[in-house]
Formats: sequence, C-alpha cells, structure tokens
Amino acid sequence: MKYTQSGKAVGSVSIAVTRDFKDANGNRETDWINLVFWGKTAETVANYFKKGDEILVVGRLQVRNYEDQQGNKKYVTEVVVGNFSFPGGKSKESPQSNSSGNSYSNNRNSKPKYDTFGSSSIDIGDDDLPF
Repeated sequence: MKYTQSGKAVGSVSIAVTRDFKDANGNRETDWINLVFWGKTAETVANYFKKGDEILVVGRLQVRNYEDQQGNKKYVTEVVVGNFSFPGGKSKESPQSNSSGNSYSNNRNSKPKYDTFGSSSIDIGDDDLPF
C-alpha cells in the first residue's frame, strides 16, 4: 500500500482466478486479475488480506494506458474495487478472527438502492433485443 501526495491510501494486488473448465489437455487455466483499492478499503485490505486468502470483490473495470521507456503505448485493465468480502473469514494470523466472513465497502450506505437481481420482470419483446 502507498499514499498519494494528497495522503489518500492506494493499494493493488493481482489475484489468481482459476477457470471452471478444463482445456483439451485436462488442465485448468488461471487468469491473473489486477485489483486496485482506494482509501479505507486499501488500508483494510493491507491489514487483513494475505497471499492465498480468498476474496470476493465488486468493482468497475478500468482501462488505462501509459508509455513505456521505449515509447511504446501500453494498456492495463484492472478492477477498481468498491466492495469486497473475505468469504471464509479472516485468517488465523489476523486480529479479531471471525469465521462468519466479513464485508467491507467504500460506500457509507452499502445497501443497494435497487434490486440487484431484478425481482420484477422486464417487458421486452424478442424483436427489440439487439442480438
């Protein structure tokens, strides 16, 4: 974790996400996803998240670019995390161990303002779908 010049905490990690299916050789592929945490979320993750811990995240995809030392334009895709939880609780090495799992949010009001899974039906005909 680092701090910006204005004093805001920022941290980043890469997590391994193993795919549910196997390739032709019977192996599962693993994708490495870059995560970025800001503010109190970054501080909490730095204090409690250890290599190998499971983490669930909700965030937004961000694509940014920069120029490397050779002048080539490079692109980075990452998830800017808004909410996260440790599904198995904190590890034994972490203070205040809790087996029920813990959730943290960048938002002060973590209750969604809408039904995430849409309990009401949407009236759209097949001819109106773009695919």
